[in-house]
Amino acid sequence: MGPALSDLIGLLPGDPDIVQPLVALALSILLYAFAWGLARLWAPRLRRRLPSLGDAMAGHVRAIVRHGAAALLLTLALPFFPKDGLGHLVLGMTLGAAVALLSIHILKGLAMPRWAVVPLALILFILIVSGSGGGIAPVSEMLDGIGMNLGKRRITLLGLLSIAATCVALFAAVRLANRVISRSIQKADSFDPTQKLLAQKLAAITVIVVAFFIGVDLLSIDLTAFAVFSGALGLAIGFGLQKTFGNLIAGIILLMDRSIKPGDVIVVGDSFGWVNKIGVRAVSVITRDGKEHLIPNENLMTQEVENWSYSDRNVRVRIPVGIAFDSDLKLAQRLMLQAAQESPRVLRNPKPNVWLTAFGESRVEHDILVWISDPEGGVGNVKSDVLGRVWQLFRDHGIAIPYPQRVIHQAPDRQQS
Repeated sequence: MGPALSDLIGLLPGDPDIVQPLVALALSILLYAFAWGLARLWAPRLRRRLPSLGDAMAGHVRAIVRHGAAALLLTLALPFFPKDGLGHLVLGMTLGAAVALLSIHILKGLAMPRWAVVPLALILFILIVSGSGGGIAPVSEMLDGIGMNLGKRRITLLGLLSIAATCVALFAAVRLANRVISRSIQKADSFDPTQKLLAQKLAAITVIVVAFFIGVDLLSIDLTAFAVFSGALGLAIGFGLQKTFGNLIAGIILLMDRSIKPGDVIVVGDSFGWVNKIGVRAVSVITRDGKEHLIPNENLMTQEVENWSYSDRNVRVRIPVGIAFDSDLKLAQRLMLQAAQESPRVLRNPKPNVWLTAFGESRVEHDILVWISDPEGGVGNVKSDVLGRVWQLFRDHGIAIPYPQRVIHQAPDRQQS
């Protein structure tokens, strides 16, 4: 079909060496315009049918469809031009640009760093243009000729570029797979939040393991070459990563038995707050001060942990209040109960209560017992609100809040002058 098209171009007026690349350039523009239209038509449908993929690529779906369709159309048009002609080279350059832009948008959608995106796109462009001009073999031989010998092995520039490109591609594939799987699990209605998080962690580990073995196979790495060092290396890694693997297993166990899950309000040592997320190494606990404490998963397995929302999110708050001995006891208790009931975060069921707890040195001691269902919102602000209302009601009704008083009696001086 290529010679037939060349004959057809030869019938056009003018020099074939000028007409052929102009036709190839016009065809490239036409195919890219057609790909642009396809992207506008199919990108919204693709996002609707594959919402997880659309969310994972974060706004790059249309560009990926556009450059991918253009690369496919240009690949189909490339054989129609003779390989030794300028038209073939023009289409090859356009194809290389399309593939490079496609890789850039895919890697940017996966939040890959610029230092990894630009070199990979440049390598793809050079390889495709070299192949279109019939020069990919000489380029490969040139890159393979640049290297150095290390013992019985030879390290070449071509090998290093292959390793770098493979690592970047696998890293991008792992990140894309994790994003798609994570969003698919997040939208599953049959899992609760804890099961979703556990499934995401297990899926991420599986994807990494599969990518590792695929990378070993693609790079033709002979693992038996490390057999001599496997014992010492395994022992060193075992000691070095003992805590890391311990925290990983502890995090999985915490998710499996659901003793601690995201959103729980816990107290570990001096750390009080709600669980933001359970990571591979540590649990993130955000305190009321906005500080984020990273507590190793293993500590939550070995230390005593208070989980205020393990089986029930309702938490009882104790608020001590003292009144003077000469106050109207029944009125004071009724006002304390009224203050608790008027506080917006205090639950009506279980209802608040007021207990007389002791007769102190200078006051009658009470406890206002209230229940809240949102302990992540803090406890101190509930106490402050209730005590502020108690203070105002006591002032309005003449109930005195005593303060400690000491009477000192001085004995008369009996020393004789």
